[in-house]
Amino acid sequence: MQTFLVILLIAAMLATVVALVRGIVIFLKTTEADLKGEGPSVSATRSNKMMQARILFQAIAVIIVVLLLMSTGRG
Repeated sequence: MQTFLVILLIAAMLATVVALVRGIVIFLKTTEADLKGEGPSVSATRSNKMMQARILFQAIAVIIVVLLLMSTGRG
């Protein structure tokens, strides 16, 4: 059980890093035209969605850590 949770934790951490890097890259590719446009641009929306995904993956990782700590505390 613990091995499975560790693997899930590593996957959640990798997903967090990937979402963070993709969000930053998309943010850095924002052009001046995007900034002067009306309403949110496509790149701003993508960057926002990647940052939301990062938060989700971080929450999953924290939950897995809590489960790991609870399972080791009982043994």
